[in-house]
Amino acid sequence: MKKLTEYRLIGLTGTNGAGKGEVARYLQKKGYGYVSLSDVIREELQARGLEPSRDNLIACGNELREKFGPEVLARRAAEKITGPTVIDSIRNAAEIAYLRSLGDFILIAVDAPVEIRFERVRKRGRNESASTLEEFRRKEEQEKSRQENSQQLDLCLKLADITIINDGTLEELWKKLEALG
Repeated sequence: MKKLTEYRLIGLTGTNGAGKGEVARYLQKKGYGYVSLSDVIREELQARGLEPSRDNLIACGNELREKFGPEVLARRAAEKITGPTVIDSIRNAAEIAYLRSLGDFILIAVDAPVEIRFERVRKRGRNESASTLEEFRRKEEQEKSRQENSQQLDLCLKLADITIINDGTLEELWKKLEALG
């Protein structure tokens, strides 16, 4: 297999708070551009005058997939790709298929135990629509649909070429990424 940084497009999928953003920052330091499918949804929410809460992100993303096809977020994100790019927040199998069709693409899944992720999410200060660990778990279940036009997080994790368990420090995550090249 090629070294990670030899790919033109690196996709990131994974659970909320697992560290996808940290992996993206690492790759940006290696010269990659950055596009987020969640930011595509945030742009849509802003145009509608709605708060980018987790509930709104999930609902709007699913609505866009229903209306324009399950790969719509990847198509919109692809319009912003100008060179080597990390593509964050992939949550639907059709998004993966579309990005793979662009060529020279690898998908990384990032995961961590739910308790660690909940603490990370609490510290970042966004409206995650979950103030307790139980609510956080319930919210996550909404992302594990098998419906074509919904978030299919479990399926995306299974489709990943590489899985990184980010259950330690930031330095430990960087070492795992360095080992991938």
